[in-house]
Amino acid sequence: SQSEPKGQAPTSMNETIDELSLGNLQLIQAEKGYRFSLDPVLLARFAASIPADTVVDLGTGCGILPLVLAKLTAAQKLIGIELQPQQAERARRNAELNNLQQRVRIIAGDLRQVRQLLPVANTDLVVSNPPYRQPGNGRISPTDERAAARHELAGGLPDFIDAASWLLKNGGRFAIIYLAERLPELLQQMNAKGIEPKRLRMIHPRLQEPARMVLVEGRKNGRPGLQVEKPLIVYRGEGRDYSAEILEMYETPTEGS
Repeated sequence: SQSEPKGQAPTSMNETIDELSLGNLQLIQAEKGYRFSLDPVLLARFAASIPADTVVDLGTGCGILPLVLAKLTAAQKLIGIELQPQQAERARRNAELNNLQQRVRIIAGDLRQVRQLLPVANTDLVVSNPPYRQPGNGRISPTDERAAARHELAGGLPDFIDAASWLLKNGGRFAIIYLAERLPELLQQMNAKGIEPKRLRMIHPRLQEPARMVLVEGRKNGRPGLQVEKPLIVYRGEGRDYSAEILEMYETPTEGS
């Protein structure tokens, strides 16, 4: 069941309004296009502890990360950059739907042209849940929302990190969720762009299984020194029931907590 929308309702028959308990958000999504998963929730919780007034999300999709961070943090200026026009428009409508348009701004543009979109060294925190997979031999349509969300069709990891490096103030932070198997490449690219890895957390589907994803925080022109946090376990037991920590992440913080 879907509750009455708070702002502008979907205009397309091919869209749904879905509720996210974290922040009591309502999100317009494509019925058959890319739909958000657990990853942005994990990244938002990981990044929410970083003090920031200005936040930029690279590849914002439906705008879930800026919206969740608007609920979790005191940041006053949250910007999402999205290449796909229909996703950018959806993200704008989501900001209005949740009455967050005063704090959340969506830019329809290519992060590879970030120098034309936003000023240099003016951002406290850059976040990203980028595509993880390099395009294979099979054909993938760049107009397919799901393909664009999963495969590097319009910019790979170096492009995302280059954009983050351009945007960040000296000492600013970068937070990303990425494939564990590509961690060496991620750390190397961050170092190459002057973003020193400072915090890392591996994400395991279950206690006895290898990590599939990783959360990393880096600091622009930071000193060496990496803190490796305890592993994050997604499911308890053999089933698909979320662990206590994951369930807690979906709870809306009380005022002042």
